[in-house]
Amino acid sequence: MTDHDEQLGSRDKVLLAAMQMIGENPGAKLSVRAVAARAGVSTGSLRYHFPTQRELQDEVLSRLYDVVIAEDRIHDRTVPARDRLVDCLRQVLAPAGVGAGAREASRVIHEQFIATEPTEQVQDAYLALEREGRRRVEHWLTTLTHEGALAAGDTSRSAKFLLTVLNGLALERALPAEGSILQAENDTLYMAVDAVLHSGAS
Repeated sequence: MTDHDEQLGSRDKVLLAAMQMIGENPGAKLSVRAVAARAGVSTGSLRYHFPTQRELQDEVLSRLYDVVIAEDRIHDRTVPARDRLVDCLRQVLAPAGVGAGAREASRVIHEQFIATEPTEQVQDAYLALEREGRRRVEHWLTTLTHEGALAAGDTSRSAKFLLTVLNGLALERALPAEGSILQAENDTLYMAVDAVLHSGAS
């Protein structure tokens, strides 16, 4: 632990340790013992701040998304709503990279969540990722609705559609392709965003 880490409170130490674990392995299960040991705090202290594993996972993922995805982009009205939403969605894909990075990310996801029957702990980890992703996309859609760029409707359904598109694009980044993957990805993102904006959020 660095001198800076020593100055952190126990809650921040837990969050820092958990974020480091996720950064090293996106499929990390964040067990109470492992996170507490990494943070240098007792399991009781961890449980005091995060009574359930789900609360810890949700907080960690929320913090990670705050670092990776610039929330202010969706509020920049000098840029058309269509472009802003595509930019936000593109940021979700960015951490996986293309080619080798995307293959490694896909391998980890397959091993952690698909290859074997998921335990309850693994299911909880995946659902926490999904919840946080959906919350972010719903926030962007709600922002566009409030400014009048998107008709009011079921943002949850539209968010699910956009996340499904992102999942497909993330997989495509790991697969062989003819031509520019990023150009094809850009076209797909605009088609998906146009479908949402032109149909409202219904």
